[in-house]
Amino acid sequence: MTEIIRLDGVERSYGQPAVLACAGVSLTIDQGELVAVVGPSGSGKSTLLNLIGTLDRPTAGSATIAGMDVQQMPDAELSALRSYRIGFVFQQFHLAEGVSALDIVADGMLYAGVPRAERRRRAGLALERVGLGHRTGHKPNQLSGGERQRVAIARAVVGDPVLLLADEPTGNLDSESGAAVVELLRELNSSGTTVVVITHDPELAAAFPRRIAVRDGRVVSDSRATEGAAGASEEEAA
Repeated sequence: MTEIIRLDGVERSYGQPAVLACAGVSLTIDQGELVAVVGPSGSGKSTLLNLIGTLDRPTAGSATIAGMDVQQMPDAELSALRSYRIGFVFQQFHLAEGVSALDIVADGMLYAGVPRAERRRRAGLALERVGLGHRTGHKPNQLSGGERQRVAIARAVVGDPVLLLADEPTGNLDSESGAAVVELLRELNSSGTTVVVITHDPELAAAFPRRIAVRDGRVVSDSRATEGAAGASEEEAA
């Protein structure tokens, strides 16, 4: 499998004296994986998402995202990497009030140099992809919480990113809407998008094929490593 995320001894510290929010994390995520990163508030999981999403740089170690060495890239190249290769979904929907769903999603390509007519065409396709083809003209105050999160997801995937990062995407939703968003993320993953979801909810994380638990800025468990060890033990026993 092709690695899309590789972290080697990554640290991120803040302030003086330095406080480690990410304390020597090493992990790889392959293209096409569906991963939950789970941990309590303050565990460092959102810092980890910022590092993976190139919104922040490590203070030590190395991060390679979509084949690019983050440490060696100037800010302009990092911005381009985010624009073309990475989609973001957050707990707060961050939708502009008074703007139609179609234009909100189209604005997701505003800095990619795509002409307006083409942006709107692709936005319509993205909204259809998330089941909102019939709500393109609706504004955020005319949509339910689940629909608003679907608009946010459409905006994140309209440029066909190879990596989708979702930070507590169900945190502001009721259980039914949250389940629908998770199912949508599964569908996007089935179509080839690598999806990494940050959550504090162990029940939500348990529904994902791979689960990485974080505490105090460190990875404390990784179900892929556990399953790999179990598989090796079975082979040795045979």
